[in-house]
Amino acid sequence: MKQTDMPNIKSAKKALRQSMKRRKRNVTQMDALKNTVKVYRKAIETGNVESAIGDLPKVYKALDKAAKVSLIKKNKADRLKSRLTKLSSK
Repeated sequence: MKQTDMPNIKSAKKALRQSMKRRKRNVTQMDALKNTVKVYRKAIETGNVESAIGDLPKVYKALDKAAKVSLIKKNKADRLKSRLTKLSSK
């Protein structure tokens, strides 16, 4: 991420460093979460339902952890869990 204006004040410099570090961590965690959900959806699409059902606890764990650390909101995690479970029962 390119910064055009560097802060002059010491506390603003620290805040910039913190936000860059947090952004990097958030992007990494969000990518991992999306990948977990994507693998589950791919298993469902290919007809490998048994494997997908085996992966469902991993998906639940990833969603709950993301909600716990405020990466996503709790209701979004619950909504995704519900929709993903419904996919496997079709």
